[in-house]
Amino acid sequence: MPMFLTEQEVTELLTMEDTLAAVESAFKLQATGDATNEPRRRVRAQGSVLMIMSGALSNFDEFKGLLGLKSYTVARGKARFYVSLFDAMTGELLAFIEADKLGQMRTGAASGVATKYLAREDAKSVGIFGTGWQAQSQLAAVCAVRRIEEVKVFSRKPENRERFCEQMDAELKLANIHPVESTEAAADADILITITSSREPVVEGKWLKPGTHINAAGGNSVLRREVDDEAVKRASFLAVDSLEQAKMESGEFVTAVEKGLLTWERVKELRHVVNGQMPGRENNEQITLFKSLGIAIEDVATAAVVYRKAKEQQAGKEF
Repeated sequence: MPMFLTEQEVTELLTMEDTLAAVESAFKLQATGDATNEPRRRVRAQGSVLMIMSGALSNFDEFKGLLGLKSYTVARGKARFYVSLFDAMTGELLAFIEADKLGQMRTGAASGVATKYLAREDAKSVGIFGTGWQAQSQLAAVCAVRRIEEVKVFSRKPENRERFCEQMDAELKLANIHPVESTEAAADADILITITSSREPVVEGKWLKPGTHINAAGGNSVLRREVDDEAVKRASFLAVDSLEQAKMESGEFVTAVEKGLLTWERVKELRHVVNGQMPGRENNEQITLFKSLGIAIEDVATAAVVYRKAKEQQAGKEF
């Protein structure tokens, strides 16, 4: 019988270590042709939006084949997320999962995987722009793949910076996490994380030090940009999780292409680096940029791990 898992159960079952491994595996399967991803689609009615994204994985973990559908609504300022996980061998519904926490973790993990493969090995400092719900997993994932000694935190409200520093210090036991008063101050770091809803860039290319890696993870609309044209121009390596989706949703790249500053041929999918099919960073002076949009196979892989652990620990409810 299918299993139903609540937000609380997902929170109790899923770790960042699990999620990083799941998302990395999904990228490797995507590179070998064993994963299929359908970009996000949107429909609107009565001021509400329904977003649907789907994907398939073959030979993932203990599963021969999985199909998954993530659907979520945004209505009156509130979002509701769900993942349906199916057995590809039988077509049966395996699980229906409340997926706000799941999505937060897999979005952070995608940046973590990008950092693992694109940031300098000796990267020790992080500048993070944004202190909301999604920022927590972004920082946790980056700290899981690099030895981070300093974190600089910026958001528009000083009280949010302070709260985030206290919360993440308690969670990650960071030696030095502190708020900064400007975006330029936060940009003085080895790894930058942008996780905002800003329509205008929060990172300017002129601030970037040689060797910087950027995870731009906050926007999935052509109307939003977190880094400016100069940052895109200065980056030696540009990566996305899905090129097809980037052409519809990456404000940073779509704008640069329209201005003639970038061609889509320069933008590569992260899966090819993860699977060793192409190099990412080639030296410590290069600037690298990962534009994270969030794709369905990340959700399917993470949902599969949650489902497996729920069965092992006898969590969830059959229905």
